[in-house]
Amino acid sequence: MGKRTPLYDTHARAGAKLVDFAGWDMPIHYGSQIEEHFHVRRDAGMFDVSHMLAIDLTGTEVAFLLAHLLANDVAKLKQAGKALYSCMLNPAGGVIDDLIVYYFNPEHYRLVVNAGTAEKDLRWITGQAQPYAVELNPRHDLAIIAVQGPQARQRLWQAYPATREASAALPPFFAAFDGDWLIARTGYTGEDGFELALPADQASDVWAQLAACGVAACGLGCRDTLRLEAGMNLYGQDMDETVTPLESGLAWTVALEGERDFIGKKALLSQRPARQLLGLVLLERGVLRAHQRVDTAQGAGEITSGSYSPLLEQGIALARLPAATVVGDIVGVDIRGKLHDARVVKPPFVRNGKAMI
Repeated sequence: MGKRTPLYDTHARAGAKLVDFAGWDMPIHYGSQIEEHFHVRRDAGMFDVSHMLAIDLTGTEVAFLLAHLLANDVAKLKQAGKALYSCMLNPAGGVIDDLIVYYFNPEHYRLVVNAGTAEKDLRWITGQAQPYAVELNPRHDLAIIAVQGPQARQRLWQAYPATREASAALPPFFAAFDGDWLIARTGYTGEDGFELALPADQASDVWAQLAACGVAACGLGCRDTLRLEAGMNLYGQDMDETVTPLESGLAWTVALEGERDFIGKKALLSQRPARQLLGLVLLERGVLRAHQRVDTAQGAGEITSGSYSPLLEQGIALARLPAATVVGDIVGVDIRGKLHDARVVKPPFVRNGKAMI
């Protein structure tokens, strides 16, 4: 038996298909993954992401720790509630994890890290924090519910009208407290919406109230196709400790300028990446999958994430390809020993419900 979120019983009662994900028993779907995908693209869906870990960092030197720990620069965070996406690197520049950091005040930040890396991350951060006046508080007492889709904000306000005052004016990648809830205008689907961090003992009632207001329960299956259509990386597939952000389409998350010295900076400054992460669209019938070989005029590459796109109705993928590969190239993907043509594109494939390629 795997670990269970506060919503496990809710998922089981609803007849969700439960599978192991990073050691957690999680819903993969509630009946039709395709229907759930389109609920999010066209209306609003909700995801239990309580397996992810929020870590509060407090103290007089927390900004100095995060400046050393993260590849992106927390000095960009000047307004309360502002969020930043970053990678956390090892000394060789490999990606330990990708995460979101929230700024509340100069002595209080929050990291939200991936489920599969949470224990490793916590050990790493704890070790790096030793020289600093910082206290770490893993928030195992919280549940996290993502409400995503073009109608997500309206559905939340319908379910909980009092949240509108705190959240209506939030720009993307900002968060605000509403009582003991943190409402963040963030997500992993390419659609608008919120991620709600709230006391675990409230999660079941909140899930039921959102459902009563028309928010569809969605599993991790459609979360994966949604994030892939949106061109968003998945840790453990599109990047890990063996590759750097520069090889993973994440150079935009790395702040190399200035004198700030963060873990992995020296390695990144010396790297001349031989590979890059780009998108593929299959030009024939079929489905693209991780680890399929990609033959290009510049050499071989490999798909890191692949699936069928419900919105585009064709196979799409992220692939690590030779650095000289350019958008528009036609490449061959080895599917069961036969090469199939695919076009190289720049992600995202879909954003806000519309094709981008």
